[in-house]
Amino acid sequence: MNIGFTYNVRHVKPDMDDPQYIMEAEFDEPATIAGIYDALQGLGHTVFCIEADHSAYKKLHDLRQQLDLVFNIAEGMHGLDREAQIPAMLEMLEIPYTGPSPLGYALGLHKAKAKEVLLAHKIPTPRWFTARAAAEIRPDNVDFFPAIVKPLGEGSSKGIGSANLVGNHADLVRVADDIIRQHGQSVIIEEYIEGREFTVALLGTPPRVLPIIEVTFDALPAHMPKFDHYEAKWVYDDPQHEADPLVCPAKISPALAKKISQVCRHTFQALEMADWARIDLRLKKSTPYVIEINCPPGIIPDPRENSRFPRAARAAGLAYDGMIAAILKSACHRYGIKYNCIKK
Repeated sequence: MNIGFTYNVRHVKPDMDDPQYIMEAEFDEPATIAGIYDALQGLGHTVFCIEADHSAYKKLHDLRQQLDLVFNIAEGMHGLDREAQIPAMLEMLEIPYTGPSPLGYALGLHKAKAKEVLLAHKIPTPRWFTARAAAEIRPDNVDFFPAIVKPLGEGSSKGIGSANLVGNHADLVRVADDIIRQHGQSVIIEEYIEGREFTVALLGTPPRVLPIIEVTFDALPAHMPKFDHYEAKWVYDDPQHEADPLVCPAKISPALAKKISQVCRHTFQALEMADWARIDLRLKKSTPYVIEINCPPGIIPDPRENSRFPRAARAAGLAYDGMIAAILKSACHRYGIKYNCIKK
């Protein structure tokens, strides 16, 4: 098949003092782009690489008669709805693609709107409050502590450091003001759930729940708070550290696994996901609370990097290229396209 591959790639080395890196923090490393390209090509497809920059529409327009399907992992360039940019272009050009509609992509990134949908569907999610300015935060509208402060529309733990867990109003206002100034967007203030944390990969449409992952924090230094902040995910979960914070499959009862799976399937459907997604949850008194949904989720090829979706896929018996093939096959099924590849 002729497969388009849409992505955003980092052009600078990680440096939290570099504004260019801050803008590209959600983008994929060149090694990830190369790994996905190799997997697509290894499946026997002809691959057309399309970086999702300001010239993406012209590239897609010029290729529209050749492409059978687009494998999309693009983060988009600007704005709270940026993950919907490439899907919207593909809709306009009538090119089939992996993942949900533009609305689904936009909901996945906008934490507050996603929660509103979850609430309407009676899916448990922590209490929250959004603020455009720190002055909007008052004791009468945020009365839950501890709380986590996050940028409203970022992924990959961007803007979510260990200091974002706050226990009082003064710290909340200070951290919220810093985030609003640094990221130029509203914040979401979310009730902190003390319980165990899980992340769940879903594959296909309707989705298959892959082996559930528990995210543990026992190996973090004593001064580090126990949630999935930037330092936990990108500093301490590092190939150079021997500790593995992920337990996959999670050591939980069949009853709890069933409950988590049901909540995730319901979330997948409510937020109009398709083909694949990853859902983060916390457990409170045996009830799974949905924190957020990730689509497209990260899929770093190197197993040492502990990328969550590929980790769950491997636990389900899917090699990296098999995981990619399953995503493509799901999208082809939705569009009524016959899927062909070398490896069955």
